Amino acid sequence: QVHVAESGGGLVQPGGSLRLSCVASGAFFSIHTMGWYRQTPDNPDKQRELVAVTTDGNTNYADSVKGRFIIFRDVAKNTAYLQMNSLKPEDTAVYYCNVQAGARDAWGQGTQVTVSS
Repeated sequence: QVHVAESGGGLVQPGGSLRLSCVASGAFFSIHTMGWYRQTPDNPDKQRELVAVTTDGNTNYADSVKGRFIIFRDVAKNTAYLQMNSLKPEDTAVYYCNVQAGARDAWGQGTQVTVSS
């Protein structure tokens, strides 16, 4: 079983920065994919939007965050980070971390990011 815990959310003004952290723990051999997704409260039935993902060293980003967000991993600590810069009000959402380790696929509980003046 894989356990996932996110942290680092909060309230930030437009143009500001935040760094989210995602730590995976439990019984697994190795993690091949860690990704960040987000969901807005005004559309709870909408599928979670992919923000950024890293798989075996390759990274992909949603067009809406390219050039502003960076995903990176500390493999030894089973941790992924999402550095978010130049934040906009439309980035406001609950951010979820997804971890894929072998056949295991796990989600965290989410961390709220609010961008507002």
